[in-house]
Amino acid sequence: MDVRGKVCLVTGGTRGIGAATAWQLAQQGADIAIVARRMGEEAAAVKQQIEAAGVRALAIAADMGRENDCAACVAEVTEKLGGVDVLVHSAGGGYSAKFMEVSREDWYRAFDIHVHAVFHLARAVLPHMREQKRGAIVLISSTAGIRGVPFSAAYQVVKGALPQFTRALAREFADDNIRVNCVAPGIIRTAFHANMTPEQKRYNLDNRIPLHREGTPEQVAHLICELVANDYITGETVTIDGGLTMRIA
Repeated sequence: MDVRGKVCLVTGGTRGIGAATAWQLAQQGADIAIVARRMGEEAAAVKQQIEAAGVRALAIAADMGRENDCAACVAEVTEKLGGVDVLVHSAGGGYSAKFMEVSREDWYRAFDIHVHAVFHLARAVLPHMREQKRGAIVLISSTAGIRGVPFSAAYQVVKGALPQFTRALAREFADDNIRVNCVAPGIIRTAFHANMTPEQKRYNLDNRIPLHREGTPEQVAHLICELVANDYITGETVTIDGGLTMRIA
């Protein structure tokens, strides 16, 4: 899909992978709506950067863990920019705890943000996409949803659900020329991984990642933009992890 003049909605769009994706789509000529729970200096800076690319930008405060917020943000984008042509769901968060210690609230919250949000957002954007006979949706999973990671059961389960959600939507809406794909990043240089100790980081680089380096938000964003652009890819989950998930020794 050529995104020039199209409307792209990026959740979690004020930092990390979401912000990098919003910026790269803007550089390609798309109008951008970024969504985050809180609007502050980060959101203002991303919005300003997008507008500097010569396209329209909209920043919306919404909690993707709430059904009403999901519907409301799509309605606002539709009213102010037009119907959503591209949806990138990058909002999320980590939930680290031993299984027997994870709280009921965190378990359900993880599902609300990572899985139920896709349900609500997709139901809101698909009517426009079906009417236009085109659309692209990209979900952000994780290598944690493919391989086991200790003490993060909630995160693994919800991220593991997204590739199957991708295939379900891709198969059902292919006749409408709507493509749905998924990206599974490994260890990326974002705030999400900032709490690793120097020892953990060194162990990852030396022993877990064959390329011996972290990825960057810009590299993940480039892959997301390629999945949006290439109109012969659908139903796929693509890892971007420096070889992390293919290593067995």
